[in-house]
Amino acid sequence: MQEISTFIINTLKNISVFSVLDILVVAYIFYKGYTLIRETRAEQLLKGIVLMVALIPISYVLKLEMLNFILNKTLTIGLLSIVIIFQPEIRRALEHIGRSAFEEIHNIQDEEERNITVNEIVTAIQNLAETKTGALIVIEQATRLGEVLNSGTILDAKVTSNLLENIFVVNTPLHDGATIIRKDRILASGCVLPLTNNNTINKKLGTRHRAAIGLSEVSDSIVLVVSEETGVISLAINGRLTRNYDKEKLRVILIKMMQHSDKKKVKSAGERVRAWIRRKKTN
Repeated sequence: MQEISTFIINTLKNISVFSVLDILVVAYIFYKGYTLIRETRAEQLLKGIVLMVALIPISYVLKLEMLNFILNKTLTIGLLSIVIIFQPEIRRALEHIGRSAFEEIHNIQDEEERNITVNEIVTAIQNLAETKTGALIVIEQATRLGEVLNSGTILDAKVTSNLLENIFVVNTPLHDGATIIRKDRILASGCVLPLTNNNTINKKLGTRHRAAIGLSEVSDSIVLVVSEETGVISLAINGRLTRNYDKEKLRVILIKMMQHSDKKKVKSAGERVRAWIRRKKTN
């Protein structure tokens, strides 16, 4: 017992302020990294890697040489494969880190503008659902969709229910693609979205639903889908698809999600501005 106490005291004596700072920085990086991949395909892989790392010292202590060899080789190959397999998630994380505070503030909608935009979107979605007209609408959040926009036709028009309904009229040039909305503007239509590679989703879901899930896996966008077979309204976010929304339920969930996104922008932007001010004061 005395030896343990002595060891703890000696260890604490050797810890400097910089050591504590080092630990806090590393902990924060791991925390932010996990929040960025949470509820994505990468989360399950990360759990597997953590398990393998935990098993390596155990296999070494127990002298399980073959298991130790397999774990070490698999871990090395696995870490190299992550960069290739999860390139969209890595890009999303880098975009998140590199996004400026002032850009985030600029993209925040006021409450009245947000409510008007949501009402126009919901009205269009409801009318499209009643006529069983297929539709795919993306509401851009913090993650910029530059590559997706470039795949379609630039419109840059104010969001109205009539325009959205006209875009998705059957047998028109923009009907089959996705329409991208930023704040109260329809930026582009006829856009191509990445399809999900998730093989566990319902096989009855078509290309629109797979595209909605695919984009939501690699961005924080809110993606709305109207099925042309059933008229069912679906919503995809963070790689998850929920279905059977009516007009009021959809309006409430959209306002809630967009409010939450704007609050996160304000908090993130405020933290970055304060950090910038502190740096200026110390220089």
